[in-house]
Amino acid sequence: MKSKLFLATLLFSSVSLLAQNMNNVQMPEITRVNKRTLIHVPTMLGYQTLKCDFHMHTDFSDGQVWPTVRVDEAWQMGLDAIAITDHIENYPSKKFVGGDDNSSFDIAKPYADKKGIILIKGAEITRSMTPGHFNALFITNTNELDTPNLMDVFEAAKKQGAFIIWNHPGWKAQQPDTCKWWDIHTELLKKGMLHAVEVFNEQEYYPIAFDWCNEKGIAYIATSDIHGLVENMYDLSRYHRPMTLVLATERTEAALKEAMIARRTIAWFGNFLAGKEEFLSEFFKASLTIKLLSENPKEKVYQVINASDVPFMLKAVSGTQFTIAAYGESVIEIPAKCKGDFEVSNLIIRSNKRLTVKFPF
Repeated sequence: MKSKLFLATLLFSSVSLLAQNMNNVQMPEITRVNKRTLIHVPTMLGYQTLKCDFHMHTDFSDGQVWPTVRVDEAWQMGLDAIAITDHIENYPSKKFVGGDDNSSFDIAKPYADKKGIILIKGAEITRSMTPGHFNALFITNTNELDTPNLMDVFEAAKKQGAFIIWNHPGWKAQQPDTCKWWDIHTELLKKGMLHAVEVFNEQEYYPIAFDWCNEKGIAYIATSDIHGLVENMYDLSRYHRPMTLVLATERTEAALKEAMIARRTIAWFGNFLAGKEEFLSEFFKASLTIKLLSENPKEKVYQVINASDVPFMLKAVSGTQFTIAAYGESVIEIPAKCKGDFEVSNLIIRSNKRLTVKFPF
């Protein structure tokens, strides 16, 4: 009798388990694969090329995402380092979210460490013109920057060893009819409180800012200034998100800061690169492998392999022009009459100057 009862119980349990499994059928194939997109850029001059975005917002100011989302986006999109730069003075969600000016970093940092993303502690100094908005990076305590006196803010940032960037200098909300460098920016520069300028922000760039980088000895920076989801803002099927390439001795926060102070940066936005001539020239050369395929009295034909995700758009004085495709192989035909240097129209040195190269080099 006991054995019959045991068999009946076992049978009932098996049927129940089977029914339970039949009413919960998993379909993992329809969910998105969590993978990291690799960004192809060359190593050059003995440095590692780190991919970085130093301007973004979260729920702790006027952004629309939790801090850990910024880490996930950075990891998935192939970045090495980011800075969450929530506004110090503009915190509309404070009554709902709580916390303080350090909270977004404190929440994101353990997750960034887990994902292998270098998270730079930063904040946005949010003032009207003049002088405008600034990002203070590599700080230690954001709360100490929350003070009404303008110069006290910069003094506090400098005391913490901050690297300070002038954000979106030509933003129409603050400079509707111009993009001007003011006396206060000269004062900040002389006092060691201004190290870089955003030549590109979100979806616009400022040609005069390229000249400032050269004339005033400050670094080129490109950022997303993202508030919502990155994939909702940018056409990632055609371009990478805006970013700053930093030539660092190693993949660490300390090396990153040293490189930025030394101005070893390149701004990357759309298909454009902007930076010092020596870095753009090396980027171009380090990306390409060129082989002569054939030649005759009328032309030379080259195989060109581009190992970077940046296409190169070349134009000669004679009018000959061609594009070397990004991360792929191109066959380039150069007429025999075409002699001299080529201008690479998407590699920007100044507002009125593009990189010139010899092809082949």
